Amino acid sequence: MSEHPDCALIRRGYLAFVEGDKETLSSLMTADVVHHVPGNHQFSGHHKGRDAVLDLYRQLGEETNGTMQVQLEAVLADGRGHVMSFHTSRADRGDHGLEIREGLFFTIVDGKISDIDECTEDIDEENRFWG
Repeated sequence: MSEHPDCALIRRGYLAFVEGDKETLSSLMTADVVHHVPGNHQFSGHHKGRDAVLDLYRQLGEETNGTMQVQLEAVLADGRGHVMSFHTSRADRGDHGLEIREGLFFTIVDGKISDIDECTEDIDEENRFWG
């Protein structure tokens, strides 16, 4: 069974994120991409535009001194431009650690990521970690 092209796109994005490959990440997104981060902490909100989204990812790496790891668990497509991914994130920040399951809901337009909605299994723990 072959993988849906939208799932392959998201897998490429995860690999680029893990490898810190900003050029590849940039090429997978529309110029007006938006990443929505839930919660009530410094990264919560709507990061609008490719540069803002890439800056978000840079800041996550800086805040965790490069300890952030993401292990992709599943990627699901509906064949109509939507993809869901599930992963476990691990990171250290100061004397706090985080290991949490998260999901991303992607909208794909013309073969590029145009919208990312982030969900987490424990929003209060995310708020404590990033707050």
